Amino acid sequence: MRYRSLGLCLITLLFATIALPAFGQNIVIPGTGQKVDKVGDTFEDDTWTYQFAAPKSSENIDKKKRGPFGRSSNNRWYEGVKRGDPDIVKIVKTPEGGLPDSHNSLLLKSLRTGIPGRNTYKLQQDDFICNIHDKIGRTSISQEPNCVVRVFLPPVDQWEDRTGPHFAFRIALETTAKKSKSKFFQIGAAKETEIYWPGMFIEFESKHEANRKHDYAWIRLRSDQRGSDFKGLQITSTGWWTLGMSVSKDGRVHYFARPGVENLTINDHIASQMPYGYRAERFRTFFFNICNDDDGKTWSTDWIIDDPAFYTTK
Repeated sequence: MRYRSLGLCLITLLFATIALPAFGQNIVIPGTGQKVDKVGDTFEDDTWTYQFAAPKSSENIDKKKRGPFGRSSNNRWYEGVKRGDPDIVKIVKTPEGGLPDSHNSLLLKSLRTGIPGRNTYKLQQDDFICNIHDKIGRTSISQEPNCVVRVFLPPVDQWEDRTGPHFAFRIALETTAKKSKSKFFQIGAAKETEIYWPGMFIEFESKHEANRKHDYAWIRLRSDQRGSDFKGLQITSTGWWTLGMSVSKDGRVHYFARPGVENLTINDHIASQMPYGYRAERFRTFFFNICNDDDGKTWSTDWIIDDPAFYTTK
């Protein structure tokens, strides 16, 4: 299998401090257990299409939900109500070095990631969400839910020449948290369901913006116990990568990544955290973010995904 050099400066791999799971729970390797066939996708159906429902939603910016929302023909994917969907959602031939039996993959790409009809000239993002909600509902963390995807990173000269996040693979989790109207006191605090979104962001640092000899890319993880993102590992080659996340019975999130399309192993473990200090109780879904500068003329990087899959151990 061949990989293209990313042309990045060579530095020691950056690993977050790994806090091993408490309470005797094992780290769950993504891809562990029984694959849930009702969700995820192989993109091998020749009739696969995506139906857009423009103008897309931009609730996160202007509080506008613009239904009806985009949806795939197999009802496995849909437009995010909060940020809208990518401008291009298209089946493409699987790039060289992909999974052995894969013929088709999915291209996700965006130009206008902000408010329809205007430019924000700021970093914005679109959502592409797996329809786990309708298919199987929420999954208890006791089932150790986990998910995996293969992502194709194009040659670096084809990336949007911008420092910042370009792509993300994320999950949506639920927990029970105390909510108070006061910022300083917990008096009268009530228990409510809290939704949060851990994830893995592909970050790019342009040599042109940083005035250095080489571009630099790395995986940023969301988040530590205080809610701060932190650095995972450096990306030193383009081509196919395998990303995965899992949640163990103690409510902790585990992050994995490796170059290539081989199954993840414990050697690909980057970190384990309880993002925001929350102990996860239920798994809602996984989704992807496509980011750009929303200037109306600069397209995002081409992101190709393949065989996103969801597993449970029970």
